[in-house]
Amino acid sequence: MKYMMVLSYDGSKFHGFQRQNNVRNVQGELEKILTKLLNENIVIKGSGRTDAKVHAKGQVIHFETNKSIEHLKNKLNDELKDIKIKKIKKVDDNFHARHSVKNKIYLYKIDLTGKRNSDYYCIIKNKISISNMKKVSKLFLGTHDFHNFVAGKRDDYISTILSIRFYKINNILYIKFKGIGFYRYMVRNLVGALLEIGKGKIDESVIKDMLNNPDLEKRLPTSSPTGLYLIKINY
Repeated sequence: MKYMMVLSYDGSKFHGFQRQNNVRNVQGELEKILTKLLNENIVIKGSGRTDAKVHAKGQVIHFETNKSIEHLKNKLNDELKDIKIKKIKKVDDNFHARHSVKNKIYLYKIDLTGKRNSDYYCIIKNKISISNMKKVSKLFLGTHDFHNFVAGKRDDYISTILSIRFYKINNILYIKFKGIGFYRYMVRNLVGALLEIGKGKIDESVIKDMLNNPDLEKRLPTSSPTGLYLIKINY
């Protein structure tokens, strides 16, 4: 039988989601404990990778087992450290944590005071124009070739951003992205570009050129991974 699991984790304690040798990672840790509790080799499939120091409030994985999962959630939460299991439920055999995704929501947190814990925020001490950032963020909405905002080589850089919302509470700037697909470093590169706008280092013509000319190979600063949170995945 196939099961879906929703979990959160403190990214500052892991070298990313993906299973890797010799470093602490979410996938490896979860597979180890699941294998121990179910007494069979368990391999999990995630909705996608989060990089080192990136946090999650609503990461989704699936796994298969014919063993009983009664009390499994509580047992996992007793065993795991820095990972919290929020929900486990049985799903259809055609469900896939990655391939069945409709859209994802990410939240980026920017501390404007420079005083909070840098493990959980991007720290900005410069004064920034949030109104300019909001204005230019509209250029990212819709379907574009995001080649200039993605790290690494891919066959396809096309994706769709459904919404970008800004709000500020207690000198924390929150930027919430909802989109159909986010590639490697994409959210962090979008935030990095918006921060360059906010600091007045570039104007919107640079962003337009980067979107309209995917082979431009122009790169702007990538924002810190510590401010990024995977909030929710919709299926």
